[in-house]
Amino acid sequence: MRRRARPVTAALGVALLAVAVAAGAGRAQTQPPAQDSPPAAPAAAEDPRAARAARLDALFAELADPATEDWEAVEQQIWSEWSHSGSAAMDLLLRRGRKALEAKDTARAIALFSALVDHAPDFAEGWNARATAFYMADRYGEALADIARALALEPRHFGALTGLGMILEESGFPERALQAFRAAHAIHPHRPSVNEAIERLELKTRGRAL
Repeated sequence: MRRRARPVTAALGVALLAVAVAAGAGRAQTQPPAQDSPPAAPAAAEDPRAARAARLDALFAELADPATEDWEAVEQQIWSEWSHSGSAAMDLLLRRGRKALEAKDTARAIALFSALVDHAPDFAEGWNARATAFYMADRYGEALADIARALALEPRHFGALTGLGMILEESGFPERALQAFRAAHAIHPHRPSVNEAIERLELKTRGRAL
């Protein structure tokens, strides 16, 4: 196996645990709301974090509906919510890191995203962004570790799950890659690349089983 197989294998257990958590989040997303629940007590002042969580819940419910036609707009709104940490300085680090990635300067992107996660360890998108940079630098073990952190903070992060599936498939773990892509699909059933990956891996793993 390729030289990076050892770090990938070392991080695999944590990443797969994150997939299990994310899969549970995907199933919960499709459950109908509970009936006859008592009304919530009115809050004296709206908590910004609670308001953001409510917006994301509504967006994810819309995204999970196979009948949603403007899913790309919904997806973009989710990414926009994910990209706001609550700190202007941290958001600036995220933007600069993304620009470095666009310029293929992975070393600078990793440095910027590392500063971001050091100062904002509860910001899921910081971990996902650094995972992307590690992936682009062929540092798969570190990418898997960051994906696990992102999913622990935001189990519905379909971007992190898709990245996990890509790494696992490229590293020679088709069955586990299929798990990751299916978890992403349960949350976001519209993205063609994910649906194609599921079809491809189902054929591949079915052949192995036979």
